[in-house]
Amino acid sequence: MKNILITIFALAITSVSCTDGFEELNQNPNSPQNVGSQFLLTNVLSISSDANAYEQGFRLSNYLTHFAASVEFERIDRYEMGSNSGYWNSTYKLLSDIRSMQELAGDNQAYMAVGNIMKSYLFSQLTDMWGDVPYTDAVAALDGNYTPVYDSQEDIYMNPQTGILAVLKASAATLESTGDKIQGDIMFNGDLQKWVRFANSLRFRYLLRASNRLSDYSEMQALANSGKLMQSNADNAVVAYLSSAPNQFPMASASLGLYQEHRMTQTVDSVLTLWNDPRVAALYKPSQVSVNSGNPAYKGLQNGQSRETIGTKGIDLNDVSLFGAIFRDVPNGVDAQYMQYAELQFALAEAAHKGYISGDAETYYQNGITASFDYYAVELPADYLTADVIALDGSEDLTKILTQKWLSLINVGHEAWFNIRRTGIPALTAGPDNLNDGKYPVRYLYPESEQATNAANYRAAADGMGGDNINSKGWWEKP
Repeated sequence: MKNILITIFALAITSVSCTDGFEELNQNPNSPQNVGSQFLLTNVLSISSDANAYEQGFRLSNYLTHFAASVEFERIDRYEMGSNSGYWNSTYKLLSDIRSMQELAGDNQAYMAVGNIMKSYLFSQLTDMWGDVPYTDAVAALDGNYTPVYDSQEDIYMNPQTGILAVLKASAATLESTGDKIQGDIMFNGDLQKWVRFANSLRFRYLLRASNRLSDYSEMQALANSGKLMQSNADNAVVAYLSSAPNQFPMASASLGLYQEHRMTQTVDSVLTLWNDPRVAALYKPSQVSVNSGNPAYKGLQNGQSRETIGTKGIDLNDVSLFGAIFRDVPNGVDAQYMQYAELQFALAEAAHKGYISGDAETYYQNGITASFDYYAVELPADYLTADVIALDGSEDLTKILTQKWLSLINVGHEAWFNIRRTGIPALTAGPDNLNDGKYPVRYLYPESEQATNAANYRAAADGMGGDNINSKGWWEKP
């Protein structure tokens, strides 16, 4: 996806004349500012959504959240985290692109608000993956400042003027009142009301993220009552992959060895088996051994094992399930996701269960399950919602809500990891060959470049968090 859109973007900034192929995008050939803004928006959406789904979701977070187990090379499955510096760098570049988009758009309030929504999303990724990060001075390099100060995670989210929550609220209000339009929107096709619903749903996501540090939940209640959250899967914040290269889900064209490195886990196998859940057929494939025997079955692998351990145990990898056809055989079988309606419904269910908001937790919960089944085009069994292991009956209700939410977040970047860190559900056990003394990691290391070029601010941030290590918790997950 991203390669072709970058190419189009490059062409766009070298020519502002109207051609047959760009009539819709180039309605005013005398306005290069608008052309630049729309192609910058396309580029930001393309790059960030693809990175979230593939590099961060499929190839990294799926191991941390026990959707995938590694058979040899992916040491993150054993909690060797590293710095993930490529994502740090590309995200700050996208933030610079958004600033340029907003500047080129002049007084177009719609571009300004949509840009601020995307900035809020990207900054949430940075702070939730690393902790304290440059925020106020984040793109100061454009002004010649190459040593930005790190802001605290609390301030990044909660500052009443500049924090993520305040920016999202203001952006939604702007989009509701402006008559301006945007182009280049490959996610919502210029539908500003869907952007409003996305911004408000992100606010609810982040309020719930910070809920352990809050005492006032009135903002969550106001959002729940507003009628301006995502209403169905039609509001999902996703960018579609296409069936033709280079716009496909990258795993469709990746090497066979890389695909085979990602295996079904014992964790997800046990959950889907307990639930007798037909979504397993969409998410995974029966093992080849079981198919050859004429009795197709799904089988998971324990996370956190070295190649040597797997060999010593005599595990036949042909008898371990691979990821489903939608991730490999169907080039556009999945979307590049930011957020789904199902996640929102499970968030509302959790909030209602905990008493943060009024409303029926079970209704929200069932809405979330139904939306997840619909998203994967899997028929919901007639008795699924009433099964003892599924129904909210006063027995482990929160665990049921959060485990269904966990499953719905497969491939949605690191979102499932953030939720596990906040709630401890599902309870994941480190593998026998883990490299973190059995502890569940809660962050990536700061990039080495920060230590070299922004040393004083790096040291201050690391010291303030309790050290630059993968076990230093951020503000919202501290007790």
